[in-house]
This record gives sequence, C-alpha cells and structure tokens, in this order.
Amino acid sequence: MNSQLDTDYDVIVLGAGAAGMTAACVAAAQGLKTLLVEKTAYIGGTTSYSGGMCWVPNSHKSQEVSSDDTLAKAGSYLQAVAGSETGADRRAYFLERGPEAIRYLDANSEVKLTPLAFYPDYYPQAPGASTSGRVMEPLAFDARELGADFKRLRPPLPEFTLFGGMMIARADLVHFRKVFKSVPATLRVAWLTLRYFIQRLSHHRGTRLVLGNALAARLLRSLQKRDVAIQLETTVHELLFDNARVTGVKLKTKDGMKTIHARRGVILATGGFPHNPDMRRDYLPAQASPYSATAPGSTGDGLKLGQSAGGAVPEDGNNAYWAPVSRFVREDGTPAVYPHTVTDRGKPGFMAINDKGERFTNESNSYHDFVQGMFLAYRNRPSITSYLICDSRSLWEYGLGAVKPRNIGLRHHLKTGYVTAADSLDELASKIGVDPQGLTDTVAVYNRDSLAGVDTQFGRGSNAYHAYTGDPNHQPNPCMRPLETAPYYAVQIYPGDLGTAAGLNTTKDGQVIGRHGKPIEGLYACGNDMAGIMTGSYPGPGITLGPALVFGYLTAMHIAGK
Repeated sequence: MNSQLDTDYDVIVLGAGAAGMTAACVAAAQGLKTLLVEKTAYIGGTTSYSGGMCWVPNSHKSQEVSSDDTLAKAGSYLQAVAGSETGADRRAYFLERGPEAIRYLDANSEVKLTPLAFYPDYYPQAPGASTSGRVMEPLAFDARELGADFKRLRPPLPEFTLFGGMMIARADLVHFRKVFKSVPATLRVAWLTLRYFIQRLSHHRGTRLVLGNALAARLLRSLQKRDVAIQLETTVHELLFDNARVTGVKLKTKDGMKTIHARRGVILATGGFPHNPDMRRDYLPAQASPYSATAPGSTGDGLKLGQSAGGAVPEDGNNAYWAPVSRFVREDGTPAVYPHTVTDRGKPGFMAINDKGERFTNESNSYHDFVQGMFLAYRNRPSITSYLICDSRSLWEYGLGAVKPRNIGLRHHLKTGYVTAADSLDELASKIGVDPQGLTDTVAVYNRDSLAGVDTQFGRGSNAYHAYTGDPNHQPNPCMRPLETAPYYAVQIYPGDLGTAAGLNTTKDGQVIGRHGKPIEGLYACGNDMAGIMTGSYPGPGITLGPALVFGYLTAMHIAGK
C-alpha cells in the first residue's frame, strides 16, 4: 500500500482512523493533493474494532426512520447531559454542521450510513433525548472492492467474529440466538455461514464487513478512489516550521528519514494516548486501570507534536471514554482486553459485585456510567475488586466477556483462569475471594427483585436504554432474571477505556490553538487528538465516531478554504 512519496503535498494527515481518513478523503475531494501517514501496518485504528455507530443528530438520514429530532432538541439534550461551558461552542458547532458533514460524505465518498429506528440515547429521561434517528451505522461492505489492500485493513477483534473471521451484523444477532429454535433463523444462519466459507476459499477472512470494520473499509475505499497517497509503518520525527507556521513533517520510514512539505497544513489524528502509560498517569484518575480496549499505536504522538508547536491539552472532565474491561489470553497465547459494552452486563441473569459480594452500581447503565460507578465504589473502598457473575443459563444464552454464547471458548478460558466456575455460590465466592454470606444475601435480594420485575437497589431496567441492552423477550424486567442455574461463573473486570478524551485545544474548525490563544498556522487536530467536546460525559452510542466524521470534515474544509 505504501505509495511513492513525493516531497510536496497540500495536506498531510497523521493517523488512519475514522477522523484521519475522513479528513484525507474530504481534502482530496476538494482537489488537494493529500498524504495519509499511519505508524502501524494497518488502516482503520480503533474504528475497525468498534460497533461503527455514529451519533450525529438531525441529519437528513433521520428522516428515513420518521424521527422527530430537531437541532433545538439535540441542543437541549447536550446541555442537560454535558452541561459545562467548556466545549459548549464546539458542541453547538457540531450540532449545527453535523448534518452538512453527513450529507457531504454521502454524496462524495463511499461512506454510506443508515439510521437506526430504535437506539435510545444513554439518558432517555433527560430533556431532548431521542430513541431514534440520531444513531447511524455503516451499510455492509464487500471487502473484495479493496483488492490487495484488504489485507491492510485492521481486522475486527476475534471475540466479535465466528469461525476465525465471520462478522455478524447487529440485525443478524437475533437469528444466531434463535438458531435451531426458528426455521427462518436457522435458514438465515445457514446461508450466512455457507457464504462465509465460500468467501474463505479465496480470502484470509470473510469479505462481508459490518460494524466499525465496514466504516473503516468504506473510508479506505474512498481514499483509493481519490488517489490519496498512503504511507504505513511510518512515524513522524518532528514538525517543520517556517516563521511559526507548520509547513510539513520529517518522517521516519523504512528507507530512512524523509522531509515532506505541506502547502496547506498538517492534520493530527493519531488516536489520543490510550497506550501511553506516562500520559495515562498524568491525565487519567488514579483509580483507572492501565487496560484499554483500543487498537495499538495510539500512544499520544499527535498530542506531543501539538505540544511541541505550542498547543495545550486542557482538562476535559474524566479525560477518557470509559468501559469496564476484562483481561484474557487468546488460544494463540496473545494477551487481550475485552470491553464489556452491551453483550453481557445488562442481560438477564448477570450481576456485578465487589469483594464483599455486594452489587455497587447499575449493571444496565452505559459502559461509561458503569465505570463511573466503579470509581465511586473505589472512593468508598480503595481496594475494591470487581467481578461480573452469571449462571449457566445466562452464559449459554448471552456469553460472558470473551466467552461467546453457546459456551464457545469456555473450556479454554476456564483452563487459563479467565473464567472461574463453581457448583454453588459459596464455592464461587471462595474461589474468587469475596465474602460468601455477602454474595448469598445479594443474590437473594436480586432474585427476589427479578421475580417482581423491580430492582429495589439501583433501578435496573427502569428506562428505555436499560431495556435496549437487556432481552426484550424476557419479562417482567428485560434486564433481570434470578441466578439459580448452577454452575455459576465469574470474570474479573477493571475500569478500562475505549479511548481518551483529553486532546489539543482547537478552534471550532480544528486549528490547534497556541500559547497566546491564537491558532497555530498550518496545524490542525481532529478525532481523539482534539479535545473532546462532551466534557467527560457520554451522551449516546457513537459519540466518538460521530464527532470524528464531522470534525474530520470541518478540518479538511477549513484547510481547503471552505
């Protein structure tokens, strides 16, 4: 994929995630000669791992699902959830120009999004909240269109695939859960599986891409069609300046150092700093674990380059997009981190406990809020240990972390110690080191509440988002069911993240702001290299990818003089 490097471009983009690829695509569409530089061997960044959802209110796509969303409603919602004056101007700008960005990408790139008819905001009871239209996901993509570059697209997490490379669309999950119970579901699964094995006859993994992998692939295909030069496995040694203006970069390539000039500007989009231990220590709470569910390569390069030019990194609330994670070892021996987002915590028959065997937060809250609950528990009990537990029925139906439904992978994960199993609650408590009586009492209350359909401790299942994460086929509470079918299982969980929010201070159009409060000419930032616009909150699914697309677009348009 590495292109023959010229010495001069109009725009140089650093980082090949959603924000960087969007910026490169738009710049090229505006007629600018563009170079995209990526330090790893793959295109896609954490976007390739993600669910691919993009939160952009009031776009033209929302009309496809008869959404009643408006700019005013979205503004009220963000005011209620984010609140702080910090970033308020950029949040308003995001809402104002977000629909324009989506319309532009729809018309000028291969990025094709479809709105979800029902996906609630994470605070459905807040003023201006919506249950439809704001969240979009990419249409499935045929990776054969990428040609040889398909092997350079970062693959999804193996834990979210079947048979070593088969991706499953969100709408097809219900068919896999009903396989052999429903004729239509069984036929659908049989067709998808047959098609996958046919694809594997000629490709290294399935070619039908969905979720975040489809979004990354669509952006990559857009770059191919716009003849954007792409340089992989290349790092930036330093920025180049001329009279305080950024004019290019010095790159470290396999062939040595290269000086590359940028006539219009350099865009930083390297993904923040989730894999930089020193920056995590400086910007994240002491209670945060060192474990991130993000793609490797995001080590703060963009932030450090911006700071070297005089940029600053302001505080942004919690400075990260939180998610509970667990640690495990794959069958090939590689260590990995699993993000517990929506596949298990909120489902019936699951419970999160501390070392006293007690619940400490609402398991059906968003992953971001769940970790906030962990932080609160840590403040009350500094040495808290957290586990996610379930019974055998729930493990079979929904999976547990890296263990997939139908107990796929269970034997391996029991052998490595990732999962602990026991024939009784007392035995489970003893094995994981929690108080047996505390666990027994907690399960008794939980089971009683499950039968009544009302969580008397934390209100689990009490709003539309909770219900969405649960199982709509289970009543009276889609998020709760008694834990009563032995054996019982546990996985240790930690306060991890899906990316960092502390980024460079910028103008609304992405220009990095220097020490004297003025934009640094020729230097831009977007994605997680740009200070987050949500001030530590997490309003809904896709609030990282939505702004990544929008500000990638706005940054490129500003460079193009639009």
